[in-house]
Amino acid sequence: SDNAQLGGTDIMCPNGVTNWSVANDLGAVESTLRWLDFVPAVSDSTVTRKQLTLPVADPIDRDVTFTPQRSLHYDPRNLVCGCDTTTGMFDKGSWIECMSDWAKTVVTGRATLGGIPCGVVLVETRTTKKFNPADPADPESVASINPQAGQVWFPDSARKTADSLEDFHKESLPCFVIANWRGFSGGMRDMYDQVLKFGASIVDNLRQYTSPVFIYIPPFGELRGGAWVVVDPVINHHAAVEMYCDTTARGGILEPAGVVEIKYREAEVRELIRRSDAEVKSLTTTNPAEAKKREATLLPLYNEVATHFADLHDTPGRMKAKGCIIDIVPWVNARRIFHSKLVRKMAEMDAVRTLLTEGGFATETTAKLALESAFNKTAHAKDASFDMAFAAFLAGEECKTFISAHVSTHQTASLRAVLGNNAALLKKLLEDPALRKAVEGAL
Repeated sequence: SDNAQLGGTDIMCPNGVTNWSVANDLGAVESTLRWLDFVPAVSDSTVTRKQLTLPVADPIDRDVTFTPQRSLHYDPRNLVCGCDTTTGMFDKGSWIECMSDWAKTVVTGRATLGGIPCGVVLVETRTTKKFNPADPADPESVASINPQAGQVWFPDSARKTADSLEDFHKESLPCFVIANWRGFSGGMRDMYDQVLKFGASIVDNLRQYTSPVFIYIPPFGELRGGAWVVVDPVINHHAAVEMYCDTTARGGILEPAGVVEIKYREAEVRELIRRSDAEVKSLTTTNPAEAKKREATLLPLYNEVATHFADLHDTPGRMKAKGCIIDIVPWVNARRIFHSKLVRKMAEMDAVRTLLTEGGFATETTAKLALESAFNKTAHAKDASFDMAFAAFLAGEECKTFISAHVSTHQTASLRAVLGNNAALLKKLLEDPALRKAVEGAL
């Protein structure tokens, strides 16, 4: 009945085309300028990142006071900016959410950490509703509202995550993914709506990310199944992704209850009860009916113990021991720790990039190992904080000398290779006076 049905805010915001909705032209200009504050002046990841000054002072060395509670749903935005009197991990007043009306099971936006612009991906833990409008051109079409569970990637939220990662990558922004997913929605309609394709897009965009990416499992959060697969650090080709978790987080392919259901079936539990419980063992021969009753009484207790045992495989300690995460970061200290890690990672990647392009190193891994080896020979290696000490080393003269030496060695080797491959031509130039004079004149 009007053009708003084709391009109004009721259409263009919920479908993900519009990043922000504002009231007037002045609001549009303000939103654009605020977004441009986060974008580097030159699209080159080697350029020094800008550091923003915010209207509200927020010290880096402070606790994160907003803490999620077990089994209680909360607004994931509070992890970033806190709520009421509590504080989040990022700077106060820096949070800018984008595409807020689309794919609400994932929240994306930009914020600063110690003034450093970052992209942020959050997970909605509450159930949301997706509105599907009726088509005015079809008299039989009706509007519908579909609930979407929290901690699950649906086709639209997977696409939103992939698009946000692509935007952050193009803007050369470091990215924080506060990962709290139980997996992808795998229903028939979701498969038809290309959930696999959009999940693969997350992998594609994370694979080529060239700025630091930190995957962090928050307090009482979990990362399971296919959700872990698409954000695993080994996906990235530039050694840019690092994974951490809180002391109360969990991670693994299957949830403990699922592991028990598959690996520890009821018949096996009953067999264990008969072996380990003396009363059941004696009743089996004297009173089988009573033995079965006792088995039924003990069955839930044994299942609970088995579930707890399976959960022990998903704890932060086991994830670190198996090399799935780099370290355990308590949420209360996340701000100060991740700021030092971000500063260190940015400096490290710039140094690695220089060694790759000018120092003759073949891969990011070998260049990083060479930097760490040089760092271990300095006095900085004795400092308690690796991140701060390594960042100080990368910014100091010792690292510059190390990089200059490798660049000089590589240039000398390259020149020798060129001269060796063209020895006959050089000999001819030196022997022929006319050619030699022409070369000297050109130089």
